[in-house]
Amino acid sequence: MKILLLSYNFAPQIGGIETVSEALAREFVAFGHEVVVVTNTPAGPTPDAFPFQVVRRPGFLSLLRLTRWCDIFFQNNPSLQLLYPLLFVRRPTVVAHHMWLTRADGSVGWQDRVKKWHAQLAAPLSVSQAIARTLPVRSEVVGNPYRDDLFRLLPGRERTDSLVFLGRLVSDKGADLLLDALISLRASGLAIPTTLIGGGPERAALERQAREGGILDQLHFAGVLTGEALVEELNRHRIMVVPSRLPEPYGVVALEGIACGCAVVASEEGGLREAVGPCGLFFPNGDAAALARTLRRALADRDFQALASAEAPAHLACRSARAVAAQYLYLFKRALLEAGLPLPPSTGVSDP
Repeated sequence: MKILLLSYNFAPQIGGIETVSEALAREFVAFGHEVVVVTNTPAGPTPDAFPFQVVRRPGFLSLLRLTRWCDIFFQNNPSLQLLYPLLFVRRPTVVAHHMWLTRADGSVGWQDRVKKWHAQLAAPLSVSQAIARTLPVRSEVVGNPYRDDLFRLLPGRERTDSLVFLGRLVSDKGADLLLDALISLRASGLAIPTTLIGGGPERAALERQAREGGILDQLHFAGVLTGEALVEELNRHRIMVVPSRLPEPYGVVALEGIACGCAVVASEEGGLREAVGPCGLFFPNGDAAALARTLRRALADRDFQALASAEAPAHLACRSARAVAAQYLYLFKRALLEAGLPLPPSTGVSDP
């Protein structure tokens, strides 16, 4: 099968959709399919080293040729800037919805209306039930994969009763909410060592908040960590906190923490409940007092931590990159059949 994977953002940019696009492309190739990734992200300082071709910022004719080449036109999150070839070339189209179809302030813009209209023409797919409920048509739900080749338990690592936050230091991700909860707990006599992994424009404000709240001595700002360094750090902690202020469409970061042996405390709205599953506890979005109570319970309740650890393998099994890619390939083949097109020849025993 010739798969054209359109991902508006892609490596070397760092983010959830970028990570998922790369993981899926790698697995499609491993299953024996041809893949070309199209993106608007410019190249980084080093040459691409992927087992598939990456076409960056293609012109009109280039994207039109690629659309003619492919069997499946797959948008990993809808982008109007990469959609126009379908006006000239008909191809079975699958669109994975990763985000809410609204503007940042919650309003619905003309772009969102066009994307909702297009969802009725393509084969829509949602990364969570929360996203699926917002679309105008029924969609298949396939949760996002995590990098199971990287995020894993490391033997012999000592864990402490400490917390870890992983995410961009921006207001939406709720690091300031976590600090408010820690300040409240410190006032009641409980000082919890906490590591914040990530960078962003709010770091200076967070350091000031911690200093004024008297908790700077229990915080470690680790900065941006990737690869094995990130895995090592996550394996040192018992609890990952995902305190997003706004509803998250899904939450791959929670899967990464679970895979490294962390139980999770997360805000309850949106798709985070689906990503965390039985491996965590939840609190109302934006409620620092409730977060403080939930953290106290999570740290004190070793039965909860043991249960989260026991549930993790089954929860993660269907969220590996290979398992998720197999579900996508099944939907691609169904889209071909529904378009009245023949299936490409089987690629062998590895083909799902």
